[in-house]
Amino acid sequence: MKRIIGTIGLIFSCLLISPAWSMELAPDRLVDQTVKEVLEIINKDAELKNGNKDKMLHLIETKILPHFNFTRMTQLAMGQHWSKAAPEQQNKLVDEFRTLLVRTYSNALTSYQDETIKVKPLPALGDRVETTVRTMVIQGNGKEPVPIDYSMEKKPDGWKVYDVTVAGVSLVTNYRGTFNSQVRKGGVEGLLKALSDKNKSLEGKK
Repeated sequence: MKRIIGTIGLIFSCLLISPAWSMELAPDRLVDQTVKEVLEIINKDAELKNGNKDKMLHLIETKILPHFNFTRMTQLAMGQHWSKAAPEQQNKLVDEFRTLLVRTYSNALTSYQDETIKVKPLPALGDRVETTVRTMVIQGNGKEPVPIDYSMEKKPDGWKVYDVTVAGVSLVTNYRGTFNSQVRKGGVEGLLKALSDKNKSLEGKK
């Protein structure tokens, strides 16, 4: 699973190589072209290949944030509890969840080892503003391919990812169970503390 998470992180970090692409390309073409370019960057950068976590974190932070709708991701992960949070708490939850995802995938990406990612072409979208980009991760060494799907929505500034599904398991749904448990135990503030503590522990893994 760590390797799969790393592959998700790879595509996460792929989505802002060229800002204009997200506004001009269909979502499947955006993912396909940026995946290829980022793979080339990682393969040519000795520090990234050797597991420089600070550099990987910087890569992800500078490339992914404008292309993910973290507010919607957090809202979906919170489910019914989102409305229980005050606006200030909601902003803090979005920040902590974004940090959690970035640090998790930054740590996992250091174990990336030459997986191949194939993107399934989409039919014409017409006026649709939401779609799912389906990809397949070819792991090699006789391992089964892993499907990873990206739920995306069209916004005025381009296509945004708001959920990732790995082998049928939704990232947002997976976190929802954890979030619900934390809110039941300690309310919204309890969840914020749990996220903050987790982020501090991930920050220390360098």
